[in-house]
Amino acid sequence: MANPMADENRRFHGSDEKNPFEAMSERFDRAAKLLGLDDDLYAVMRVPSREIKVYIPVRMDTGHIQIFEGFRVQHNFARGPAKGGIRYAPDVSLDEVKALSAWMTWKCAVVNVPFGGGKGGIICNPQQMSLGELERMTRRYTAELIDFIGPDKDVPAPDMNTNEQTMAWIMDTYSMHARHTVTAVVTGKPVALGGSLGRREATGRGVLFCVNEAIKRFDLTPETTSVVVQGSGNVGGIGAELMHAQGYKVIAISDVGGGIHNPDGLDIPNVLDFLQKNRTLEGYPGAEQVSNKDLLEIECDVLAPCATENQITSENANRIRCKILAEGANGPTTPKADQILHDNGVFVIPDILANAGGVTVSYFEWVQDRMGYFWSEAEVNARLEDKMVASFNELVHYADKHNVDSRTAAYMLAIDRVAYDTRMRGIYA
Repeated sequence: MANPMADENRRFHGSDEKNPFEAMSERFDRAAKLLGLDDDLYAVMRVPSREIKVYIPVRMDTGHIQIFEGFRVQHNFARGPAKGGIRYAPDVSLDEVKALSAWMTWKCAVVNVPFGGGKGGIICNPQQMSLGELERMTRRYTAELIDFIGPDKDVPAPDMNTNEQTMAWIMDTYSMHARHTVTAVVTGKPVALGGSLGRREATGRGVLFCVNEAIKRFDLTPETTSVVVQGSGNVGGIGAELMHAQGYKVIAISDVGGGIHNPDGLDIPNVLDFLQKNRTLEGYPGAEQVSNKDLLEIECDVLAPCATENQITSENANRIRCKILAEGANGPTTPKADQILHDNGVFVIPDILANAGGVTVSYFEWVQDRMGYFWSEAEVNARLEDKMVASFNELVHYADKHNVDSRTAAYMLAIDRVAYDTRMRGIYA
């Protein structure tokens, strides 16, 4: 019998435009309603499978114990083990981690890799911690999660303020408990410890492959396409460098402190070299200094926000002047901004596709670890391109078939795939 409250429950009453979990839930609800998702599947898929909160005692360099709060959220296991990064930051919250774990479920489904979504985080300021303190915190966090992670359960990866070294510590701690080396427990490891060639560049490369397909819709070529990139890390910096190498005219780029703009184009390898040497873009010669806020509003063909969440909101969406929005970051656009961008004719490559290159090559790394045979970088990149191009075309076809915008189509496609697997497996209740 239908639930009389179903329609009411499906109208998400979000109050905070910038709350990431509310943003994810609102988009999920819209897609679920358009799909006609039945009430039982809706109830199961809308919430995480598991939320884990741990308190991590760490002996600091002073000799005193400090307690850190950590999370791991495992959103869905219908298609395989949970998969997702671990971030270290002062503003990590459970809502953020819940949203990111759900996004990972939809991201993995959009590119059709056999994982569900997971995400983790620790509330800390890694910039104020020594390497020894970070190692002790990471190892204790891993030990607290030892029963919940593993190659067939949940496979963590690097995220904000974590890296190859962090993953090596997690792998070693897990392996010590297992009493044998388990390389497949994490991805994003050093290549010498079972990491995949091409993993560091994968997210930025995935953005490039999506943009390559998107510009065809506007009869553009790389040489005739201007690009603005917010962010200069593993996604923005690498994405900008790869686009520059393919002939795109990158006219602006930023770091956390601000950006630079030259309408005639920037020499991106030179910019990144300057940034590495000076730790800031301030003072870069031959370019105008711009704030991160103003950088988003520069007129261009492709705008790639590759920094953090909530950069494009209802407050500035009307001032976004691009043809294509390629979301290299997770959640850079709020739901209220979506409608404004759609009305203004902006083609959005949604985050759950645009930045899925990272999890795709993480999947390749997991596969290589489990079979003990590793591919060349050229093979990894070719497989990534095949995945990203096929997924982009599936998404566009799905959007046209259902007459919806690209973000809604991405959620519908992902939810449809997860729902099918959940329905076929049945709900053990």
